[in-house]
Amino acid sequence: MVTRQSYDQELESLRQDLIAMGEMVNNAIQEAVESLANQDKKMAKKVMLEDDIIDKMEADIEDKCMVLIARQQPIARDLRIISTGLKITTDLERMGDHAYDIANVTLKLDQQPLIKPLIDIPRMAIMSRKMLNQALEAYVALDIAVAEQICQADDEVDNLYQQVFRELLTFMMEDPHTITQGTQLIFVARYLERIADHATNIAEWIIYLVTGQRRRKK
Repeated sequence: MVTRQSYDQELESLRQDLIAMGEMVNNAIQEAVESLANQDKKMAKKVMLEDDIIDKMEADIEDKCMVLIARQQPIARDLRIISTGLKITTDLERMGDHAYDIANVTLKLDQQPLIKPLIDIPRMAIMSRKMLNQALEAYVALDIAVAEQICQADDEVDNLYQQVFRELLTFMMEDPHTITQGTQLIFVARYLERIADHATNIAEWIIYLVTGQRRRKK
């Protein structure tokens, strides 16, 4: 029979794996947006290749969670630790997918001159990455207050997305030649908005982990 000390070590290993995955996803988001802003196809391809590593990390964490559930038959808080681990890794993997999607837009634009300097899209990336960083910190510290701040910050990203959407739509209406690129940039803004949504999901899972209560979505 596995001792409690050994079990706690396995739970700590799970936590460290989630943090490592989160850090890799955060870096992928940063590099994806940089590749777009700088029209750097080499960096974009790097992000897309490394998505396989993120997917492998998700699979490994899921396997670890399932083994812990089967072997330990956890209840109460222990079960919440493992179940939230499964949920969080899913959100992280989807964030990685969106970083891949952004990098793919860089390749689709194929170093075309941008129809406008990218200002708000990098701002969205900074805000979304900050939310992810805070979510990882809240997960380590089990800090409900920080988790609540993340949920509130999501509204700011949503507002900025609407601003980007309206601005790009205006460009496309005034000049049909910008429609193809404008549409792709709207996709990028949408991917970043979704990344912020996933960071919010993680924050809500942290609240559940600590309190045992699900935060009601607005």
